Amino acid sequence: MASRKTTAPLLLVLLSLLLEFLIVEAVIIHPHDGYLDKACIEGERKALLEFKQGLKDPSGWLSSWVGADCCQWRGVDCNNQTRNVVKVDLRNRDYPYSKGLGGEISDSLLHLKYLSYLDLSSNDFQGIQIPNFLGSFERLRYLNLSNAKFGGTIPPHLGNLSQLRYLDLNGGYSYYSLTIGTYSLNWLSGLPLLKYLDMGNANLSKATTNWMQPVNMLPSLLELHFLGCQLSDFSHYSDPNPFVNLTSLQVIDLSYNNFNTTLPGWLFNITTLRGLYLHNARIKGPIPYVNLQSLRTLITLDLSRNDIGSEGIELVNGLSICCNNSLEELYLGFNGLSGELPDSFGNFNNLRSLDLSYNSFDGPLPNSIQHLTNLESLDLSKNTISGSIPTGIGNLLRMKRLDLSFNLMNRTIPNSIGQLGELTELNLDWNSWEGVISEIHFSNLSKLEYFSLHLSPKTKKQPFRFHVRPEWIPPFNLKYIDISNCYVSPKFLSSNYLKTQKRLECIVLKNVGMLDTIPEWLWKLDLFRLDLSRNQLYGKLPNTISFSSNALVDLSFNRLTGRLPLWFNVTGLFLGNNLFSGPIPLNIGDSSSLEVLHVSSNLLNGSIPSSMSKLEGLMALDLSNNHLSGKIPKNWNDLHIPYAIDLSKNKFTGGIPSWMCSMYTVSWLKLSDNKLSGELSPSLQNCTWLYSLDLGNNRFSGEIPKWMGERMLSLRQLRLRGNMFTGDIPERLCGLSNLHILDLALNNLSGTIPKCLGNLIDFTFMNLLAIGFYNDDDDNAHTAFSDHMELVMKGQDMEFGSILPIVNLIDFSGNNLWGEIPKGITNLSTLGTLNLSHNQLTGKIPQKIGAMQGLETLDLSCNRLSGLIPPSMSSITSLSHLNLSHNLLSGPIPLTNQFSTFNDPSIYEANLGLYGIPLSANCSTPNDQKHKDDQDGEEYEDGRYMTWLFISMGLGFPVGFWAVCGNLALNKSWRHAYFRFIDETMDRLHVFIMVNMVRLKRKVERVGFHGWKEHGSALR
Repeated sequence: MASRKTTAPLLLVLLSLLLEFLIVEAVIIHPHDGYLDKACIEGERKALLEFKQGLKDPSGWLSSWVGADCCQWRGVDCNNQTRNVVKVDLRNRDYPYSKGLGGEISDSLLHLKYLSYLDLSSNDFQGIQIPNFLGSFERLRYLNLSNAKFGGTIPPHLGNLSQLRYLDLNGGYSYYSLTIGTYSLNWLSGLPLLKYLDMGNANLSKATTNWMQPVNMLPSLLELHFLGCQLSDFSHYSDPNPFVNLTSLQVIDLSYNNFNTTLPGWLFNITTLRGLYLHNARIKGPIPYVNLQSLRTLITLDLSRNDIGSEGIELVNGLSICCNNSLEELYLGFNGLSGELPDSFGNFNNLRSLDLSYNSFDGPLPNSIQHLTNLESLDLSKNTISGSIPTGIGNLLRMKRLDLSFNLMNRTIPNSIGQLGELTELNLDWNSWEGVISEIHFSNLSKLEYFSLHLSPKTKKQPFRFHVRPEWIPPFNLKYIDISNCYVSPKFLSSNYLKTQKRLECIVLKNVGMLDTIPEWLWKLDLFRLDLSRNQLYGKLPNTISFSSNALVDLSFNRLTGRLPLWFNVTGLFLGNNLFSGPIPLNIGDSSSLEVLHVSSNLLNGSIPSSMSKLEGLMALDLSNNHLSGKIPKNWNDLHIPYAIDLSKNKFTGGIPSWMCSMYTVSWLKLSDNKLSGELSPSLQNCTWLYSLDLGNNRFSGEIPKWMGERMLSLRQLRLRGNMFTGDIPERLCGLSNLHILDLALNNLSGTIPKCLGNLIDFTFMNLLAIGFYNDDDDNAHTAFSDHMELVMKGQDMEFGSILPIVNLIDFSGNNLWGEIPKGITNLSTLGTLNLSHNQLTGKIPQKIGAMQGLETLDLSCNRLSGLIPPSMSSITSLSHLNLSHNLLSGPIPLTNQFSTFNDPSIYEANLGLYGIPLSANCSTPNDQKHKDDQDGEEYEDGRYMTWLFISMGLGFPVGFWAVCGNLALNKSWRHAYFRFIDETMDRLHVFIMVNMVRLKRKVERVGFHGWKEHGSALR
């Protein structure tokens, strides 16, 4: 906003004020005027020294206030004849790098009877009230107390400054700006000569009902700035044609207020108006029917960030007629404007800046845009404009900034864009461009500094190509380049296009198909951002490099090898999904500026170095999916704990160290798929701000602590599946009202499902706000931690990322739960997945299950549920995965809605009483039932016979066994006789075998070998 006000209206006002002070300045003494032999007024010198004593001056700004001649002191000017002090300028010129002066303002300043200029702006008075005595300076023409951190009520005594021309009480952007204010502005009527009034960021909410009336009594006013004053209406001037006395007003700034109304008609009656600023003032449409001819001198109109709606186009059409020669700046962004861009835009002959961003304009760009030959800045981003860029764009030879990003433009980029010789910024992001951009598009862009062509990664058609010859040297020297999700040459990093750009501070070449090593020259640039992710870059990285301060480096999703580098001044380091191996550097703690470290999905091994605890600014740590082992370090500095920790998919052992929750700052904690064991540490209950806890697939045991439902009230995701937890599911988990993922599957939990489960309110509405926070449409944004989690849905392991905040799941499968499914669970209307399979649940499926309209997956298999399939279940039209197999269900299978699409009979199998499509069994008839009853009776009799048979066999065996073996064990003579009989039998058997063997041998010898062979063949 500040840059927009450095235009013609402000310059005219400053010139006017300058003339006012020429008379004063003409009599101010300066070192070369020849009056240095005259001392200043002694009483005034003492008054200034007393004023100094009350001030705090940490920067020594008033160190020159010594000696007899106060006219030589810094910030003090005197009349060159009378030597009276006429000007005290103590504004903090080092703001915001220095706090400036503070303390108290002494009333000794009242001895400066001829003071006409007082400036204490941009200092730090820490909320003290503006002194009442400042209203006693009869000759004061200029008073600037802006951004000096005053507080309290603005004294109405300032209304006594009848000679005042300039009054700036802007509270600035600080805590104290919220406390300074006034209950009435009636004291303004005592300032008839006032030309400049700024009370921005002062609280005028108490004076909002009559704020315009005293302002209207300032006929000489040139500029009015009430920015951010909590004004709420124009109630006293709702009449479209009231009497307005502001006949000289040139600038009105009412931005950042809460009017919540339409534009008042009186604004359009001020014929002298040159600048009108209503940015983010909650102005609504429609635009009142007024005569816009009075705005013939309007230079700047800022109505951005309001809710004017589609009728804003009518305003544009009207302004294009009456202000076509005067209007230079038009800001209508964030207004809900819709429809096609009108041709009338081409009528603004002197327009220099046009911002229509963040609206809903559609259709093509009008060809009339080529007539805006004075245009320097054009922002049409975040609309739905389609078609091509008019070839006449090349006529806008003064264009410096062109932003067409985030539209639906789908044609080729015209060659004429290369004629914009003054262009410094070109943003063509997120469109669906066709064809090629080549050297001719850059031929005359000698001043280009910012170029961005970041396309959507979801484009289905043939990718856009960026093609320049490797030897071509561009005419410009870029600072920022972003080319993403299109094709460049595989060796683009080695081309002259980049190699010749010596001023580069940011390089983004993401997903552009590069197949190369990273050249040495690139590491010599002073970069604050380097993103070469999602390519096929290979090779090793240099071990030590120094980047620009607070740099972000993303080389993820490549094929880089070697050891992890140790780089300095890097704030965010993303090296995930590469082939880095070996241990994490032992001295990684020396990278003191590191705030985000992502090295997941590599081949790292060893343990976590203890020096990592020295990373004082570390906010997010992702070491997941590596081969790290050992125990998680215990010695971590409690004062510097990351808010996101992901150590999943490694081989860590032991328990959870207490430091992880020694501070409440941890929000994401993922330790899944390791070998961690033991009971959950009580220190976890200190994680009161924990958003997501994933401890799945470890070896944790014991009961799930009850304090989880008492202390972790911010918890939204809880995944404990695949452990060895025992005991009941704590009812206190129902106190986690924000919970939308509860996965306790594959444990040894028992007991019943808590009846209070239906009280989890986050399963009762869709959190659409969350999806906006994790929108993956803009893959150009780097977040410190990307929320993701693996869940079992529709019978498959699936990983969820950006849409995880709107995934609603309850999974209790694979436990020993018994009892009925609580009826209250049907209150969870937006629950997407419910898996209660492989338990011992009994009873019926809740009749009102049809109320769960968000249900997509329902798995109740492998339980003991009985009864009918509730008819209401057929009303769940979102249901796409169902499994009711291996229960005791009976009755017909519903045929309507989603059930007609369930053609797999296995989802109903092992329910003997179920019938209907898709099962092969048909409906039962009365005769079938009688026959079935007869069969059941026969089967019952057979069953009784078999039962007694098995009982007899079971009893007969031990009785027979001990009747024989018991006597042998107890009777010695029987035992000897039995074993003697066995020995004799074995001897006879042995003699029999030997005799027959001898006979056989003799027979073989008589017949001979060959005869025996023939005899054997005959036998066969």
